[in-house]
Amino acid sequence: MEPLRADMFDEICPSTLNPFRFGRDKWAALVIACLEDGPRRFSELRVPLHRVTPKVLTQSLRHLEQDGLISRTEYAVPVRRVVYELTPLGHSMLGPIRTACHWTATHWDELLDARESSV
Repeated sequence: MEPLRADMFDEICPSTLNPFRFGRDKWAALVIACLEDGPRRFSELRVPLHRVTPKVLTQSLRHLEQDGLISRTEYAVPVRRVVYELTPLGHSMLGPIRTACHWTATHWDELLDARESSV
């Protein structure tokens, strides 16, 4: 499995212009995208999600776990480690997230114009 890239997401992602929200917080869709290719450790998630504080990332992971979208597995031996991975329900979110991202990219200028005209 390839390591996650630090530049995996655009600096403006997630944007308040995007009218879609997946999960309880703005980082949920990005966390789900990071887990698309398989299980990841917290430190691996921090690479592309470097703008998220560890506390907020932990909260996002807990919410996603409570919602049944990811699972958390703790291994005690040989060294304690925790991995996060998508559940089948979490995998089912990948399609809608891709669709929402494509729609937002297609309509970015319109969204920006509408937001600026309402101020």
